[in-house]
Amino acid sequence: MQNQKLIAEENLNVIANEATKGINEILITPLTADQTNQVSEIIQKAVIKAMLQGQHSAVDAALDCPEADQDIAHKIATAIRHKNDALIANLSSLR
Repeated sequence: MQNQKLIAEENLNVIANEATKGINEILITPLTADQTNQVSEIIQKAVIKAMLQGQHSAVDAALDCPEADQDIAHKIATAIRHKNDALIANLSSLR
């Protein structure tokens, strides 16, 4: 679990740093170090929200299936929710 936490943190940091760098490149006056950190944090939060929205959509899709498949759909939805909870806890502990 600790390894997954580190991978998630690294991936999130890479995404946020790339986005922050891209933003900084189009600005007339580059961001200060403090502004860079603030922008990176804003981007990280936005990425987390977007990822969670995608996973909520996956849960909805899993539950929108024929009645005969509802048992497995609920198991899949529960597994997705557990992964979401673990990811949120891990990412929240990084701050």
